[in-house]
Amino acid sequence: MFYSSPAIVLSKLKYREHDLIVRCYAKDFGVVSFLLRGVLKSKKGNAKVAYFQLLSQIQIEADIKQNRSLQTLKDVKINVLYGTLHTQVVKSAIVMFIADVLAMVLKEEEANEALFEYIESALNTLDTTTESANFHLVFLVHLTTFLGCFPDTTNMHYNYFNLSTGQFEKHATSIYSVTGDDLKIFKLLLGMLFDDLKTIKMGSKQRQSVLDLLLLYYELHLGHFKKPKSLAIFNQVFN
Repeated sequence: MFYSSPAIVLSKLKYREHDLIVRCYAKDFGVVSFLLRGVLKSKKGNAKVAYFQLLSQIQIEADIKQNRSLQTLKDVKINVLYGTLHTQVVKSAIVMFIADVLAMVLKEEEANEALFEYIESALNTLDTTTESANFHLVFLVHLTTFLGCFPDTTNMHYNYFNLSTGQFEKHATSIYSVTGDDLKIFKLLLGMLFDDLKTIKMGSKQRQSVLDLLLLYYELHLGHFKKPKSLAIFNQVFN
């Protein structure tokens, strides 16, 4: 069946000598992979490769057939022309990291309009903001809303949070109970919007500690989740 849909590029992989496999998250039909034959062979093809930078927002026209792992892309154009995401070092690192996370958590081949619009809006904000250092932390926290594991905020006044149960507690009950400065930042993130990024003040060690906490939370609640391969490079940029 022929489809036209906005999409976000999750990954690209060179296949054989001149082909490319591109994985996208499409607003109208979820996760989909395309085999672009011969796209690396010509100058015209190389120009199109630029459309498939990580987290690019594109409009795709595709022939989607059930039970086929690699679909046919008929046409593509840029939906949003970023100004900074692929040119500023810190933002490029955030893009690489978020793309890795999304590639792991977006597994199902089904549409989720609310999730797509969340990612779309977040990327547009990241492109225009001048306060990007803590963007990924807010992004990860609110992404859990769409993954079905947003923390239970019923008892946010308690002094511990159990990463395993996703609940706040009066006393530490397991090795996954966290408190102290990490918990203070975590509580702030739960109620924070991207527009509030400038209000978070923390150093690189604190930022990395909170990120480790969030990634552990993902591992505990999403069985297939592993620390992103880009994490080491990401931490080097921020440190």
